[in-house]
Amino acid sequence: MTRHQPLHLTKHHGLGNDFLVALAAANPSLDPSAERARELCDRHRGIGADGLVWGLAPADPEHDLRMVLHNADGSAAEISGNGIRCLGQAFLRDRGERSGVVLIETEAGLRRLQSGPTDDDDTDMLVVDMGPVGRGPDAPEVEGGLRQLSLSVGNPHLVIEVDELASIDPAERGPVIAATVPGGINVHFLAPGGPDVVRLLHWERGAGVTEACGSGAVAAAVAAGRWGLAGDSVTVRMPGGDAVVTVTADGAATTLSGPATFVAEVWV
Repeated sequence: MTRHQPLHLTKHHGLGNDFLVALAAANPSLDPSAERARELCDRHRGIGADGLVWGLAPADPEHDLRMVLHNADGSAAEISGNGIRCLGQAFLRDRGERSGVVLIETEAGLRRLQSGPTDDDDTDMLVVDMGPVGRGPDAPEVEGGLRQLSLSVGNPHLVIEVDELASIDPAERGPVIAATVPGGINVHFLAPGGPDVVRLLHWERGAGVTEACGSGAVAAAVAAGRWGLAGDSVTVRMPGGDAVVTVTADGAATTLSGPATFVAEVWV
């Protein structure tokens, strides 16, 4: 690995979707680097993570942080519902706090987080105002899907309804589908799980198969509402655990509620 300026990182996960976090407060002259993110997120030659979140000084002094996110392959992402919860937890822990409101600037707009502790010293529950959900990029019809919907949560998502998840291999189908959309797209396979419950599998741009996807959960909840599968409050069941999404006025406003868990401090 190429020698770089030392970094103080923390590692966190949101329902198994894991991130390294680098805060400007702990790293003088912090400079986001796609190469550094790719090296550190490598699960065999680095620390290992689905992405690296850089917590920088905000453009507006009334806000707390500016979020820059690099996926495991070094590509940039506009937003991550799990990553932003991990960043919020890291920011509060750095201040010796677990409860509070954090205002974070992202490429998708300003996001407000409300954090509170759980009985686990390393896990906090955070509610994120994820903003409006709009139309996503055009995508061709996917073979074997019942219905599909392309949506934007600040980043692009294709939600595909299927009868059953057991026969779906997102590692096989995800990248093939994503390649049909210029610039790529996050791909989610959705199956009904009961009243106001949906089950979801993911393939994410730049990271591949993940245990959970926060922004994807938001897109799935909006799709489920439009298809008559759920109401305004949706439990999204993913391999890594459950998140709860609330949807107002057909996606005009959304919130994402889920845990963030501190894993370790790392100096590299």
